[in-house]
Amino acid sequence: MKSHIQSLLVQALDVLKQQEVIPTDFEARIQVDRTKDKTHGDFATNLAMMLTKVARKNPREVAQLIIDSLPEDSQVSKVEIAGPGFINFFIDDNALANQLMAALNDDRLGIVLPEAQTVVVDYSSPNLAKEMHVGHLRSTVIGDSVVRALEFQGHKVIRQNHVGDWGTQFGMLLAYMEELRAQNGEQSKMELSDLETFYRAAKVRFDESEEFATRARKLVVELQSGDEYCNKLWREFNDISLNHCHDVYERLGVSLTRADVRGESTYNDDLAQVVIDLDTQGLLSESNGAKVVFQDEFKTKEGEPLPVIIQKADGGYLYATSDLAAMRYRANVLKADRVLYFVDLRQALHFQQVFNLAHKANFIDDSISLEHMGFGTMNGADGRPFKTRSGGVVKLVDLLAEADTRALELVRSKNPDMDEDELVKIAKVVGISSVKYADLSKNRASDYIFSFEQMLSFEGNTAPYLLYAYTRVAGIFKRADDVDLRGARIQLDHDKEKELGTKLAQFGEVVSRMVTKGQPHALCGYLFELAGAFSSFYEACPVLAADNEEQKKSRLLLAKLTAKTLKQGLNLLGIETLERM
Repeated sequence: MKSHIQSLLVQALDVLKQQEVIPTDFEARIQVDRTKDKTHGDFATNLAMMLTKVARKNPREVAQLIIDSLPEDSQVSKVEIAGPGFINFFIDDNALANQLMAALNDDRLGIVLPEAQTVVVDYSSPNLAKEMHVGHLRSTVIGDSVVRALEFQGHKVIRQNHVGDWGTQFGMLLAYMEELRAQNGEQSKMELSDLETFYRAAKVRFDESEEFATRARKLVVELQSGDEYCNKLWREFNDISLNHCHDVYERLGVSLTRADVRGESTYNDDLAQVVIDLDTQGLLSESNGAKVVFQDEFKTKEGEPLPVIIQKADGGYLYATSDLAAMRYRANVLKADRVLYFVDLRQALHFQQVFNLAHKANFIDDSISLEHMGFGTMNGADGRPFKTRSGGVVKLVDLLAEADTRALELVRSKNPDMDEDELVKIAKVVGISSVKYADLSKNRASDYIFSFEQMLSFEGNTAPYLLYAYTRVAGIFKRADDVDLRGARIQLDHDKEKELGTKLAQFGEVVSRMVTKGQPHALCGYLFELAGAFSSFYEACPVLAADNEEQKKSRLLLAKLTAKTLKQGLNLLGIETLERM
């Protein structure tokens, strides 16, 4: 409905241009918002105040001219001027009921589909050769939920898991493996637990021995140069690590597959060309033997230029080099309209620099939108990054295992007589959903405190609360399986019916905000409010005990649309619903 009001306002502006009230070349950004107080209507716009200068009239006078120029529309029952010049729109109840019926009968719940784009989404991106830890959770689940919402809107989405499969850490691993083989001549068993041990031991050797560090750096260069011995061992490391990653993805219900993996190594053959192309355009400088780019837009507090290092003095490449190669691949081969990067906020400066450089070097067209969707950290009760009791990094599989255990205890306490297999099945959904929802429900730009107690609560904006809310709505239809809803229509007579209907009609707007700004917490907040609106409706408006059959069917349709919206919304968050809890 918001887009419909905007369309009416566009037509009104056309009339005012024809009447020469405003210049014909004037372009207005029309903003329409839902009102917080329903006595002020359903929607409001400040358009009149934006036109005051060009129309050379006071805002209320301009507002009246806009209202007089609006086309007749059966969906709008009343339009009023409020305050200094706001225009308030009141939507006809029948129009809202018709909108809800259309949503009920549509797979996409009646959302207005935007112009389809090709959107490349870079998310998860763990470093290989060691296990995924809790620090990988946010990128993975936030990115995956936005991907789901983009596809729901009809966009062509290309997932890119830009794994860290290149660089110094692999030089350390290769150098350490050489030492082990030189000592015992045995082929070490390649298991993930061994890789963890290898990595820690290699890091110790790298830090304590300059000779080892030099050899590790040399092996990195050989790896990047295509040395077969280095590449064979590297492929073994990667295969083991990727198997682990995808086991975690499957457990999390994340849609990434092996086909979506396109790591740093993929762009190795283009890195030298990146350097050549930057040099050809006169963008490269030399600093202490390294090849760098200085951009006037980025300086220190003291006014010193901040470099983007493209190639180190020893010939090795850096993140910036592979990111630039990836950008032009995504632009020229994948034909992206938008590229979204779900990466830690602490990398903000890096992305500002490489985005700016990619445009400056003409690696990508200015029409392509590069967007860093940064996120804060997941912290423990002490407000610091989440750690084990011993101070180590928490493995993601361990976190999920504990969530399953706690969820099973919770579900068993509420259903002591339930079959054990059923309890385990429900607990797995509740546990994983709780971890994901606890993250998704927070503003991605903020740090948040991780708490098992809070996330597994049945009160507040949590996964258990919403999963239970869905089962309550779905449960109505188990008691109403003999009601034939064919030919029934939604009627909005009671205030609580109108409030629920209004909230249901907002679903498309929320999804649009989620994908535009990369903010799943907007959808989480909406679903929580929708569950609350249904609860208020259910208390005030008897469904199966309604006054008459027509009213009962109307309220059942509202309940059906609520269940459908909750289920679809949770699905966009990557959360499976339950029919019983």
